[in-house]
Amino acid sequence: MSTVETMDRTSAVDWTQVSTDLDAQGWAVLPKLLSAAECGAISGMYDGGKGFRSHVVMGRHGFGRGEYRYFSYPLPPLIQDLRTSVYPHLAPLANRWHERMGKTVRFPDDHAAFIERCHQAGQVRPTPLLLQYGPDDYNCLHQDLYGEHVFPIQLAILLSDPETDFEGGEFVMTEQRPRMQTRPIVVPLKKGDAVIFAVNSRPVAGVRGDYQVKLRHGVSRLRSGHRHTVGVIFHDAT
Repeated sequence: MSTVETMDRTSAVDWTQVSTDLDAQGWAVLPKLLSAAECGAISGMYDGGKGFRSHVVMGRHGFGRGEYRYFSYPLPPLIQDLRTSVYPHLAPLANRWHERMGKTVRFPDDHAAFIERCHQAGQVRPTPLLLQYGPDDYNCLHQDLYGEHVFPIQLAILLSDPETDFEGGEFVMTEQRPRMQTRPIVVPLKKGDAVIFAVNSRPVAGVRGDYQVKLRHGVSRLRSGHRHTVGVIFHDAT
């Protein structure tokens, strides 16, 4: 898929509805963002071992079970195109969220300008990653922060078919609300679907004005099969 095709595809998304969903629940699904062939091409990169800057085995760090690889620069064209074409649609919402949460940081319209801000602060390592799970693997609840500069929304795309490739392995989130019990969330995804979700915190309208809720995300235990996911994070890491 060329850069123009990626931009056309992302421009066709109903971003007004995506913003409404993110405001209402902290996540939104983009059905069939990638084709089956594109999913296969990305997941097939994993075993090749080229184009990655690091390899993480989750069990060694208490992150869960499974493993992932961070892409190196230059990113694969499709991943780079998604990163740069999706970001401008999310930046206005990110700025509104920061305003509502009383945060002074604002985000530029262009992703390259935001990455330059990250790099000037020493966050120079790319964060898009490819995850691989097998039977009994899971990903503990976490937040992808990586440094001082954090874009508050990120993207993950399921590259495997939950009906034929694996069982279990649901994308899960939790939302911690002030003085209330934590709310669990299970996001239904099919092969090629993307979920856009809050990285760390988001504003919620209350009777006395906006308040913040904290979110974490992870993957439940796979009962069988294998699962690949690509994560597109818009800030870089220290």
